[in-house]
Formats: sequence, C-alpha cells, structure tokens
Amino acid sequence: MSLLARIRQKLALFGRIEARLSRMQEAIGRIEGRQLRAMAPVSLQDYEFQVYSQWGEDGILQRLVETVPVGRKVFVEFGVENYTEANTRFLLVNGNWAGLVMDGSDANVARIVSDPLYWRHNLKAVRAFVTRENINALLTQNGLEGEIGLLSIDIDGNDYWVWEAITSVRPRVVACEYNPTFGRDVVTIPYDAAFSRYAAHHSGLYYGASLAALEHLGRRKGYVLVGCNTSGTNAFFVRDDLAPPGLAIEAGAACVESNVRQSRDPEGRLTFVRGSAKRALIAHLAVVDVETGAVRLLG
Repeated sequence: MSLLARIRQKLALFGRIEARLSRMQEAIGRIEGRQLRAMAPVSLQDYEFQVYSQWGEDGILQRLVETVPVGRKVFVEFGVENYTEANTRFLLVNGNWAGLVMDGSDANVARIVSDPLYWRHNLKAVRAFVTRENINALLTQNGLEGEIGLLSIDIDGNDYWVWEAITSVRPRVVACEYNPTFGRDVVTIPYDAAFSRYAAHHSGLYYGASLAALEHLGRRKGYVLVGCNTSGTNAFFVRDDLAPPGLAIEAGAACVESNVRQSRDPEGRLTFVRGSAKRALIAHLAVVDVETGAVRLLG
C-alpha cells in the first residue's frame, strides 16, 4: 500500500472515531437533560451541561427552549469559528433545529460545510464580518425574517451594537456574551465596525459590553434577563411577552464574577491576571455609558 493510501486510510479512521465520539457526546447530553428535568432544579445555572458549547450553555438553552414556546425551531448564531464549539450545535443535532451560522473566516466556513452535519441537517454557513450596518441585510438575504426561536451573539466586540441594530428578526430567546471585567457599570466599547479584540488591547480584556448594559438594551427591545452561566461569560434573555412568571432576574443578582483568566501580554502569552487587576489593565480605555450616551474612561 502506498504512503498516500495509508494516509487516506488513517484519515478515514480518524473521521469514524470523531463521528462516534460526537454521537457519544450527544447521547450523554440527552441523558443529562432527562435527569435534570426529573430533578427540576430551581436555578437556571443548575441546568448547565456541556456537549458542544464552551461552558454550560447547552444545558441552559435546552432548559429555556423547553420552558418558552419557541415557535419556529430556527436559530441564528454568529462568531462560531468552525462550529465545533457553539451554542446552537446541540439544538441542531438533538432537536433537529435549522439555522444560519456566520463567521468572518473562509477557512472556518469551509470546515463547517465539509462536516457531515452540514448535509444531515438544515444548516447554512455564511462567511461574513458582522457589523451593525450589514446585519439586517445578511439575515434577510439568507431568508430570515420575523419570528425565530434563538439568537446567539458572540463576536468579542460590537455585541451590544449589533444586537441593538437587529430588526429583521424577532427571536424568542437571546444568548449574548458579556464582559465581566466591566463589572456592574452600564457600559460598552464605543462602536467601531472594524473592531478587533486583541488589536484594541493586547490583553484581550477590552471588548463587548457589561451585563448591566445588555440588560438595559434587552429591556428597550422587549426582553427580560433570565440568568447567566456559572463561568460569568454568557447572559440569557427571553422575550417579555413569553417569559413565565418568576423567570426574570435583575443584573445585579445575575452577575457572576468570572474566574476565567485569559489576559495576555504584548507578546500574546497568557498572564493569568485575576480579580481587580484585570480591570486595571484596561482602565485607561474609553467606554460608552449606554444610559446617558456619555463616553468616559473605564477606570
């Protein structure tokens, strides 16, 4: 057997192993979901489990779409990279949802399209650098308007401004990354269509919006905050006309102090900065108070 044939054989074997591992992950996720439903935990965080999400978002979203009448089982998620780790993938494979995912990299989109799940499910992947100027056109051009089940935003930058701009779809559930380093201030980064997280500051700590800012925006758009994950990275919202009594929670009570230590030095090396030292690194940078519109320094 030639070297090329042996390489192809090994790649095929790795592909089969990867597929089996994915099926095992999904089966464990289904088992966890059934166990949690039987236990009926009180806190949204108690429903956390991880199949394809970065943290416990799979379990939280599973709980929310079982609690809220989602209508169309359609999602939109952007900032998905190659979609091996995403908030909506478990819904796609476990609940037979359909959806649109977007990422700014050609290589990432090519990886998604080459994944067998792309022909097994009703998924569309589009290469796009999402801004507040183009988001509605991207959605309508890809056939999405009106009511959808879920919107998931994680672009490490203009998350607040892009969610604010969305009018073409009206999701029933929203998941959005927030920046815990901004603390309880009602602030976001100033809008910059070309924003790049590590170009803005080498630490990577300067991006996005605070939880309080997203709660403020959610109320304006007709959503209530229903909780955050235990890692202190993602917030979850439900449309206020669909939220069951007692589901809403104030940002002050929902806010989680994140123990994630991903700050970097100017050479890109992890520094493991913690606590108030994270905020001190970016205290000299500008933020927008979303209640007043004033621009000030974070510190």
